[in-house]
Amino acid sequence: MNDFELPAPAERRRVRSADGHWINVESYGPADAPTVVLAHGWTCSTRFWAPVIHRLAADHRLIAYDQRGHGRSDIPPAQRGYTATALAEDLEAVLTATVPDGQRAVLAGHSMGGMTIMAAGDRPAVADRTAAVLLCSTGPAHLVERLRVLPEAVPAGPRRFLHRRILLSRLPLGPVTAPSRAVLRYAVLGTDSRPDQVRATAEIVFACPTGVRAGWARVLDRLDVRDGLERIGAPTAIVVGEQDKLTPPPHAELMQAALARPDGLLRLPGTGHMSPVERPVEVAAEIRRLVTRHLTTERTEVA
Repeated sequence: MNDFELPAPAERRRVRSADGHWINVESYGPADAPTVVLAHGWTCSTRFWAPVIHRLAADHRLIAYDQRGHGRSDIPPAQRGYTATALAEDLEAVLTATVPDGQRAVLAGHSMGGMTIMAAGDRPAVADRTAAVLLCSTGPAHLVERLRVLPEAVPAGPRRFLHRRILLSRLPLGPVTAPSRAVLRYAVLGTDSRPDQVRATAEIVFACPTGVRAGWARVLDRLDVRDGLERIGAPTAIVVGEQDKLTPPPHAELMQAALARPDGLLRLPGTGHMSPVERPVEVAAEIRRLVTRHLTTERTEVA
């Protein structure tokens, strides 16, 4: 088994969002198992979740979808298609299409996927279908100000300017070479990451179209979904890598303090921003814990 390749999906479908945009949605695992919805981050795709899917698919129904512009989902034709509202609408469309009325799922979002869940925090159709939430390596606001890609020895003003330039860059990232993998490892993975994890991450991230990367970068530059975070009514756990340079641990601490129903903060030593790839065992275990504790189905009992 290749940990970084997805198994054949049980189903693949296209779901239409509120603005007419089409989203690629894939399901894995038994149809009658507890449902988990996986939202990936900026420049990634459903493949990003492969290591976690391999560890849960035997007894979970996993719904993974490509954020708009990523993977098999349609690319927005203009910048107006890139908004936090669009992310929330896409998630609502996916949940409405895959989680029937009266049923619920555990939602897990990594990076921009976590921001998606926060952006949808005040949507009744999302809340009604949510049993619990995992916010993984993410943050709600002030993303540029808290970046740690450049060392703290760089003065605050120039560091913010350079971080913004890096974030908004339209330079191509590929191809996947030893130098490009080294740069990516420094920026987004931790010191404990393995070479195969670095390569898989590079293949996923470098496949994102440059225009899509830039379109979402402009959204992330000014993102503020703190209001949505505070309105999440479901129990919510947080995972963060202690070496995360993109959404470092202070984000996790602030989110935990703002949550209505916090349900644990897991810190992963030696881990960077790509925690589901770097530490899939721990991330999958945290999802399984939330399912067991908060999602009662024929296959799970109340803890």
